[in-house]
Formats: sequence, structure tokens, C-alpha cells
Amino acid sequence: MRYTWIDEYLLSKAGVTKDLQKDWNWVRYQIGGKMFAAVCLGENGEPYYITLKLEPAEGDFLRQQYEDIIPGYYMNKTHWNSVKPDGEVPDDLLKDLLDKSYQLVLGGFSKKKQRELLEVVQPVNIISCCGTDCSKCRCFGNMCRGCNASLGQVFHAPDGHACPIYECAVNQKAMKGCGECEHIPCEIWRKTKDPAFTEEEFERNIQERVDRLKKG
Repeated sequence: MRYTWIDEYLLSKAGVTKDLQKDWNWVRYQIGGKMFAAVCLGENGEPYYITLKLEPAEGDFLRQQYEDIIPGYYMNKTHWNSVKPDGEVPDDLLKDLLDKSYQLVLGGFSKKKQRELLEVVQPVNIISCCGTDCSKCRCFGNMCRGCNASLGQVFHAPDGHACPIYECAVNQKAMKGCGECEHIPCEIWRKTKDPAFTEEEFERNIQERVDRLKKG
């Protein structure tokens, strides 16, 4: 996917959460529990559509201007549009469309609810033993206290067990984190790949985590 910035860009918006809708294999971005954008994944985990909401007239106009913008995939085709992830839609235009989708969905809430959503205090950075910034995870502060506070028993780990990375680095090797290990990044890291990442995105994520640990 050419729009490699999309995840960080959307999660930087106030009140936005992210999840993986397993039945559809969609990575959804939501505000107040309502989706305003989604990255639709294929069987191989590669993105094949970016779906967002627009005013009907604007959506219709853009679909006539760009062959890479089509009526919403598996969505209401009047209000939703899908963008091909490797097409010719300019990055700045896609950012503008994502901003409009966010504002449209946010505008559907009452003024009081909008204020509540926009006034959410963003948590400080909390770095896990594998270099992940827990504060950027949709589950942090909700269904997960973070890697360190939960002793590795994070939301995606088997019940009653620590994440394999935490189990190896902290429980078995008594390290503060993988930054102290000479084998970083190891095979355990690769076996715990987030299915929402493409291979390219995963490799970049690994490098970011390594850099974060080295700086710490």
C-alpha cells in the first residue's frame, strides 16, 4: 500500500480508536464507537480498499474524477466510498477526504458528546518490553493496562499467560526489555506479527521498535 502513513495519521486524531473486525477482515477506525474509515484486507493480509464517508455530492464528483475511487465496498454506496490503496489518488487529497469523513461521523453526535470525545486526555507514552508504544493501542486504558502493568498478560496473549515476547525477555531472561538482548529482533517477534500489517509495514514497525528500545 502506498499510503503507509494512514494508521499513524488516523490514530493521531482526538478520540480515535482502532480494531480488527475479524468477520470482514477490516481494520476499522472509529470515533465514539462509530466507524469513519476502514482498511479492508484480503486473504493475504494485504490492503485492497480504504473506505471512508463523504457527502453524497462530493463522493459522486470524485468518483467521476478518479477511477481509483469507487462506491463504498460492502457499504452504503451513496455515503461511502472506497479508494484503491495503490492507485493514483494524491496523498494530500486522501488526507483531506479522511478528515472530512472523521468530521462527518463526529458531527453525528450531540454537541455534548462531541466535546467529551474531543476532550479525551491522551495517555503518556508507555513503552513495552518489545518497544511498542502502548499508549497508541486502542485497548490501552480500556481492556488492557499495558505490557508492563499487566506483567505481559496483554489482551492478545492466551488467557493466564504472558505475551511470548514478554515471557522470553522478562520472565525467562530477567531483562527489562528486548533492547538488552543481542538477538533483537528475533523469531518470536516475527511470529507475533499484527495481522493488520503488510509485510512491508511489519518490517518498518520492527525497525521503529528496535530504534525506540535503543534510544531508551
